[in-house]
Amino acid sequence: MKRITLLAVSAMFIFASCNNDAKTEGSTNPDSVSTTTTDGNITKENDDPDAPKPYTRVDSATMMKNWQAYATPGDVHKMIASWDGKWDAEISSWWDANTPPMVSKAVCTNRMILGGRYQETSFTGTMMGQPFEGRGQMAFDNARKEFTSTWTDNMGTGFSVMKGKWDDATKTINLKGKMVDASAGDGVERPMREEYKVVDDNNHMLSMYCYGPDAKEFKAMEIKFTRKK
Repeated sequence: MKRITLLAVSAMFIFASCNNDAKTEGSTNPDSVSTTTTDGNITKENDDPDAPKPYTRVDSATMMKNWQAYATPGDVHKMIASWDGKWDAEISSWWDANTPPMVSKAVCTNRMILGGRYQETSFTGTMMGQPFEGRGQMAFDNARKEFTSTWTDNMGTGFSVMKGKWDDATKTINLKGKMVDASAGDGVERPMREEYKVVDDNNHMLSMYCYGPDAKEFKAMEIKFTRKK
């Protein structure tokens, strides 16, 4: 709790310093305020939807309460922690919708880090006959009520980042994001999605879907995870 309190106090100081002038005189609706940029002597409206907008600052007690809630692991983090341990992985991957799968095997090790707030994944095996090693992290954002998954491996030099929600009816995390198709050579990030399904306590399934040159979605990878005994 002392760590959470220290984090909250530090965050309060940083945000208060950065946003001391956040309120705009004469404005009652933060969303109605246009942000502007200055180009020489010309001031023009900024149409960037991601541009910062003024917002109403809460009192210090509420700020502290909000940060403690954001930083405290909850029931979803306990669920993620139940996936800790070593898992055998059977991987099926497809180049496109019309080719047979390439099958390989790997070992996946999960462990919670940073006080049970995130799960780190270590993945070792073979892919297309070559040694394969990957690292991932899974997070559940208390404020946004959504999962974030990151991934990087020795077959690339970039990160993939995906976000999504939990579907309790199917016990599945539905993630969406973008990834560079290195084989295309154009550096363009293209849409992708994943379904991470909890079949039961000892069996999980990951399905990854990508888009081909025809802009049609196909299953690019399927991983069957079985908990090691």
